[in-house]
Amino acid sequence: MAEDTQDQQQTTAAPVPSQAPLPKGVVLDKDGKPCRSCSSGAAFAAWASQAKKKTVIKADTASRPAPAPPRKDCPPDVEALGRSSWTLLHSIAATYPTSPTISQQNDITSFMRLFSKLYPCWVCAEDFQAYITKEKIRAGSRDEFGNWLCEAHNEVNRKLGKPTFDCSRWQERWKDGWKDGSCD
Repeated sequence: MAEDTQDQQQTTAAPVPSQAPLPKGVVLDKDGKPCRSCSSGAAFAAWASQAKKKTVIKADTASRPAPAPPRKDCPPDVEALGRSSWTLLHSIAATYPTSPTISQQNDITSFMRLFSKLYPCWVCAEDFQAYITKEKIRAGSRDEFGNWLCEAHNEVNRKLGKPTFDCSRWQERWKDGWKDGSCD
């Protein structure tokens, strides 16, 4: 959600005092510091490396060990957070009632609004809030909500230059499994 606004955020957010230019892809949080949830893991690591170089005396590069692969138990970057969030949201749509009550429709609408306000990447959160304002949440049935969510996901994919998904197949992807049986 944030990749298309990262360059803009770097120039409009308050700069971190006395720092070198930020690596491409680093998004600043509202406090002016690099935002881990809004930046790619590679960009955040480049910033962290840049910050460490200021405090570490430079050693002979030939004596340095090869960098360790990234740990799996670190806070998520914007890509991992996005993948996990879309998985959760599509899974909720897949188990949403086919004929929801008014109360269930209100619950999912409230959840989506709260989700958009509480999302850890503030750039992504604001973008999703704008989408919800523009494209009213449709929650009259499982299929209606699943298609609305798929369209929302495709909107983000278009902004990020990623391929879109054929929304007519959302239940096959998120509920029933592929027709070729590869998920069985």
